[in-house]
Amino acid sequence: MSTIVDSIRNSMVPIHKEGHRFIGIGLLLTLIFGAIWAPFFWVFLILTLWVVYFFRDPPRVTPIDERLVISPADGRISAIGQVVPPPELELGTQPLERISVFMNVFNCHVNRLPMSGQITRIAYTQGKFLNAELDKASEHNERNGLVVNTRYGKVGVVQIAGLIARRIVCWTKEGQDMTAGERFGLIRFGSRLDVYLPHGASIRVALGQTAIAGETVLAAFEEGGSNEFAARVD
Repeated sequence: MSTIVDSIRNSMVPIHKEGHRFIGIGLLLTLIFGAIWAPFFWVFLILTLWVVYFFRDPPRVTPIDERLVISPADGRISAIGQVVPPPELELGTQPLERISVFMNVFNCHVNRLPMSGQITRIAYTQGKFLNAELDKASEHNERNGLVVNTRYGKVGVVQIAGLIARRIVCWTKEGQDMTAGERFGLIRFGSRLDVYLPHGASIRVALGQTAIAGETVLAAFEEGGSNEFAARVD
């Protein structure tokens, strides 16, 4: 019996704790409105099941290679190109290679760090809630940016709110050392992540490609690289 129970438990996708409150609210509304009118029960039950699905947090297997830039989000590669990074990241005024991953409401929304390193800056910026697929969303939308000091240079990661997303969550802190694929935040409900890369990165994805957080390789660097982080960890 224990083997069967373990098999069932292992086959279930974990739900992130950020979703527990919303799932509880959904179940409560299901019972209340279901008591008022039976069809409401099924409507709210379906909505609650969707909330459970939205806050899923499946395990991921991240490639063990510090040269690789791993996707920070599930979703579609919506933009690749040279763009000046947001000023709050303090990454300079010259264009850097940017890769954008757009998440719809059916994607897993747990965000993962693209490269190992130390978090040297976290900057939250208030803004609008435009469609996150629009290029101007990077400049005008509410966002939260992180700078990761890696052995290949500073990498910028920006969580961008969208039309439906009204809450950006970031669990990490400045000065914290993290590894590639480690969870650092979440956005509710539908949005986008931008990754700004230092010079020398070779792009490994194409527009329209589906990315998996913590697993899909976005770009790669050549062997070597040296900066303060490299000196500290070697």
